[in-house]
Amino acid sequence: MKRIGKHMIAAMLGIMLMLSTIVPAIQAEESTPDISTWALETLNEGEKYGIFPTQWYYEGFTSEVSIERVNELIALTEKKIAALELPKNKKYSPISYKGDTTRGDIINRLYNIVASYDLPVGKDAVAYMTERKILQGSSNGLGLKEKATTQHAVVLAVRLVKDTFDLAQQGSKGVAWVVEDEDTKVYLLGSIHVGTPDLYPINKKLLTAFDEADALLVEANVVDEKDLEYFTGKAMYADGITLRDNVSAETYEKIEKVAQQYQLPMEQLVIQKPWALSSTLSFLAADETIGLSPQEMAMHGIDTYFLSNALLQEKPIIELEGVKAQADMLDGLSPEAQEQYLVATVDSILEPSAESEYDMMQEWFSSWKKGEILAFAESFKEMEGETSEFNEMLFGLRDEQMAKKIVSLLEDEKGKYFVVVGAGHFAIEKSIRYHLEQSGYDVEPFYQ
Repeated sequence: MKRIGKHMIAAMLGIMLMLSTIVPAIQAEESTPDISTWALETLNEGEKYGIFPTQWYYEGFTSEVSIERVNELIALTEKKIAALELPKNKKYSPISYKGDTTRGDIINRLYNIVASYDLPVGKDAVAYMTERKILQGSSNGLGLKEKATTQHAVVLAVRLVKDTFDLAQQGSKGVAWVVEDEDTKVYLLGSIHVGTPDLYPINKKLLTAFDEADALLVEANVVDEKDLEYFTGKAMYADGITLRDNVSAETYEKIEKVAQQYQLPMEQLVIQKPWALSSTLSFLAADETIGLSPQEMAMHGIDTYFLSNALLQEKPIIELEGVKAQADMLDGLSPEAQEQYLVATVDSILEPSAESEYDMMQEWFSSWKKGEILAFAESFKEMEGETSEFNEMLFGLRDEQMAKKIVSLLEDEKGKYFVVVGAGHFAIEKSIRYHLEQSGYDVEPFYQ
């Protein structure tokens, strides 16, 4: 039974480690966020931290902040920094604050958070925040007496969190390696395609490698709208054909039970092909256990994080496969394999195993945060399950082909490159690392 349970988990989670995440969710359209251009990069970073609801973007974000929002922001920021488990400052005495919404008062409250720990923060909130570039003014000064907007308050909190993690030399290390020749260096980072706020911030050393890279390489650029339209077209049935026409009556009955469990309309499920519906249901199951929506889980995915940063930095993005290629791979699975994958996903929802997908994902997240390469690989190998057409699609030739493209970079290009692909592609027996080593390259751990 344990082997079967792990096989079901593999069906649910394989795509989250091996294929770029395309959110298949049924969702309503959102209005345009109210964000200033100058704050985009900071907010893109900070929305991963879980210290403010992103719904704020759509509700007076550039208007004066309410005291309720300030209190929520301070509480979540305090919780985020407490996760560092730093030694307490035994001589700590908080500086006074009024509890209003001025920039100066918010600065004092944020400073009190870090001053309660054994960190070199001095005794002057404004001096410390200015020196660390958390508080940045304009030609009109620091504006400490001015009422803060929600955007100003959030930006200050985000900068504080990032700076404090850097100061404490903490942050997620990831599972990473480096390979190089005389004039080219390639950083290799194993991604988890979905994530949670606990994975952020990222370790400063890893971010520096990304910032210095000449280009980002990913499996697929999932922010390209045209490619996403192609993916959706492949994922959906057309011409009146539905799932009922392509799976057994037993499988269809199970899907009806899952639809009832999640209170989903069957008409929105039956237009999806089995491989696409498997992905949809996997996200919904993860939502139930992790407590984040599919969109939030994808937003916190490691490759999505680096893709958005590359776009903001106007860094070139190179696809190793592409959304279209991945859609074709999935759609190319035989009807039998697609149904097998769907049944395994549905069964894991209707008959959860003792070792849940939540437990396994937490193992991955923990190993990834600590940079524990061996522990991550062992956890992944336990998840692989039996040989199947689905597993053969995920592994094998894909790793060999991606490795060839990385080798061509080393042989034909100069400079630095940052590669982010599913961590499973570095964990299997004949992984990307294996093929690079077979080509004569030494693949060294990023953290030595």
